[in-house]
Amino acid sequence: MGDEIIRIAKKMERMVQKKNTVGALDLLKELKILPMTLELLQSTRIGMSVNSIRKQSTDEDVTSLAKSLIKSWKKLLDGPSSDKEPEEKKKEQQPPSQSSPEAREESSSSSNSSSKKEEGPMRSDGIVSSFPRAPNTLDSVRLKCRELIATALKTGDDYITIGADDEELGAQIEEAVFQEFKNTDAKYKNRVRSRISNLKDAKNPNLRRNVLCGNISTEHFARMTAEEMASDELKEMRKNLTKEAIREHQMAKTGGTETDLFTCGKCKQKNCTYTQVQTRSADEPMTTFVFCNICGNRWKFC
Repeated sequence: MGDEIIRIAKKMERMVQKKNTVGALDLLKELKILPMTLELLQSTRIGMSVNSIRKQSTDEDVTSLAKSLIKSWKKLLDGPSSDKEPEEKKKEQQPPSQSSPEAREESSSSSNSSSKKEEGPMRSDGIVSSFPRAPNTLDSVRLKCRELIATALKTGDDYITIGADDEELGAQIEEAVFQEFKNTDAKYKNRVRSRISNLKDAKNPNLRRNVLCGNISTEHFARMTAEEMASDELKEMRKNLTKEAIREHQMAKTGGTETDLFTCGKCKQKNCTYTQVQTRSADEPMTTFVFCNICGNRWKFC
């Protein structure tokens, strides 16, 4: 069954990329009868594809079935808690006899379990989270920042498929920022603002996904630089610009001709080296790169 879901997930992902939902209804009908697990939901990210197809399609049957599937998968993330409540209430209404050893053991175990619930947060899959929850705050500025970060984490549908607690993650990120500055001054607000803008960046969804999945811890994310948070595309662009700057610098320094015709704008000296390169079309004049041999300043004439 898992292989079938993976196969369908790949097909749907291609549909979304091509913005062509022809045949989506048949795939959704297949998904309807296949048993879905939380692990498959998270590993295939099929929820994102189904939701994208729902938005792209004009077929009412497709949108209706897609909504139904997303709603049913959401229950996997919420966890089966409602069915257990009546039984727990019945047990509470029938206290065990203190004279029975078995009753005393049950009473002891129930008190231990209640104390464990107080120690750590219960995740939707029934596992107690290993990380401590962010402490509460009454500061209106901090509360607003936590809310804005949580909203930024919900920019895409990633939080649904991953099953992340966006409010808790938002609180932990804000707490890490606050612990660094110890106040809510301009530096604190600028740090929070930069986290929010990068999480909302449509060209950099991997950053948000890594934070939601826990691949990037909340403490590390709170301290990441702009370069570290940048998208792969922007990092590649910066890398190419750096290479170009180094190339021009080396070309002006090693392959040029020494001259005193140019005056450096920084040190005002005339000990320079220049190189001319045809960077534009053949009928355009050459570009002159000038390097100051005294202070290392570099500029160009077009």
